[in-house]
Amino acid sequence: MNGEMAGVLLMFVVTLLMAVPLGKYIANVYAGLPGSADRIFGPVEKLFYRLSGIDIAEEMTWKQHLKSLLVINTIWFLWAVFCLANQSWLPLNPDRIPDQSPDQALNTAISFLCNCNLQHYSGETGASFFTQIFALMFLQFVSAATGMTAAAVVFRALRERTGDRLGNFYYYFLRSCTRILLPLCVLIAVIHVFEGTPMNYSAADTVVSMEGDTMHVSRGPVAAFVAIKHLGTNGGGFYGANSAHPLENPVYLTNMVQMVAQTLLPFAMVFAMGFYLNRKKLAWVIWSVMTIGFLALVIPAIQSEVAGNPAIAQMGIAQPHGNVEGKEIRIGAMASAYWSIATTVISTGSVNSMHDSFMPLSGMNMMLGMMINSFYGGVGVGFLNFFIYLILAVFVGGLLVGRTPEFLGKKVEAREMKIAMIIALLHPFLILAGTAVSTHMAARYSWLNNPGYHGFSEMLYEYTSSSANNGSGFEGLSDNNFFWNISTAVIILFSRFLPIIGPVAIAGLLASKKYIPESSGTLKPDTPAFGLLILAVKVVLAALAFFPALALGPIAEWLSQY
Repeated sequence: MNGEMAGVLLMFVVTLLMAVPLGKYIANVYAGLPGSADRIFGPVEKLFYRLSGIDIAEEMTWKQHLKSLLVINTIWFLWAVFCLANQSWLPLNPDRIPDQSPDQALNTAISFLCNCNLQHYSGETGASFFTQIFALMFLQFVSAATGMTAAAVVFRALRERTGDRLGNFYYYFLRSCTRILLPLCVLIAVIHVFEGTPMNYSAADTVVSMEGDTMHVSRGPVAAFVAIKHLGTNGGGFYGANSAHPLENPVYLTNMVQMVAQTLLPFAMVFAMGFYLNRKKLAWVIWSVMTIGFLALVIPAIQSEVAGNPAIAQMGIAQPHGNVEGKEIRIGAMASAYWSIATTVISTGSVNSMHDSFMPLSGMNMMLGMMINSFYGGVGVGFLNFFIYLILAVFVGGLLVGRTPEFLGKKVEAREMKIAMIIALLHPFLILAGTAVSTHMAARYSWLNNPGYHGFSEMLYEYTSSSANNGSGFEGLSDNNFFWNISTAVIILFSRFLPIIGPVAIAGLLASKKYIPESSGTLKPDTPAFGLLILAVKVVLAALAFFPALALGPIAEWLSQY
């Protein structure tokens, strides 16, 4: 166990050590500061601008940013649906993968477009190489860049003293792809290739196992897919088993690389904000709040999984390796538990073990990470979700000190608060409303493989994962049917774009206001006291919204063990 703990600590420390300088680099990229990368990526970017007719010198208002974001995402959605619904006759399909049904194609396209990557199909048998590359992998790049671009717009708005021009959407977007995502993905993919992850266009290979069984093992451009899947906090697996598959995640080294990759940019975007605004202390306060929340979830999960299953212990059976049901022995219970919380807190949604097999309290902590949805969060959008809680905390703090709430020299007034409250309430509404409808209908349909408390948890988890743009699931749920495909697609769509629109609108409104210099009575946001206030707001809102549902699922299941 000591070796496993060392591995977990190493993953976290390495991520932090890499995130700080990467955050400074990202801030310089968005600020347009000159650097050595200009010689490499500058000509490529200029070619894109010339071919598309985009004038990056034309700065946009927050409304123009959102219009560009929504229009271009609509085009990507239509392209993805076309590929998924017609992949049987498109090229690069050596395994003759059939077309996806209309409802499944709709669900898959929306899911990958929205950085959720919820998969109601098995990766290697549900998508051809053409679809995996030109639809799904493409969406994994652009969806991550979309979230980063929205965060960059908010950074710019917070830096403005007074003004409504907040840079150019396409400038931020293309730089996110070329100067941040692409170079890191190449590095991650090369490491995976050297460790045995496939990177080819060959059809499935036929092999005979040691037991004498004949198996068909899928191959393909897996290494490239895995790189952006984690770096962009996407999470969709090339294989149905995701990173529990030995070709998608061959050894402990690749497990560590994937873990660092999915946490790296969520960490770095916080520090990028600090460097961009020249408020490094504020960045450390925000990161510390996120980290306290993360540790409060991951430590109990690790303890629960390492302790093993009480039901097995009551039978007198020793569990030296902890609860290993649904886990890979080569990875271990501790590293699997760490991954399970990190992937749900960060909204990656990839798995290196089966979450349905975790202990009840571990499953509850996974859901809590997605319900709060801003302890690091997805790349770019994690900061946007945190920004909503920050605005709410500013309002509460202003009430406590008897002053008009202010943040970075701008008054937070009724319009901003209304938007913040709508976005804050949207997330629990989508989760709880969806779970209520599915629970009512579950008696008529046989989509639950587990009855009682755990079956309820499976439905609650599915909608929580959808609303958090996560994509992982309790796989005891039979979800590839019309009801689940359409209902989760609707929730994914609303929970992706409204939480982007809200923070960008708030930041844009703040940017247009008159700047007020800080005084002795100003509530300073870069103090530990304010960090604790944000954390308290998060905890109170999560408890009020979700505790009753959790009590019916994982908490009740945990109590039934004793």
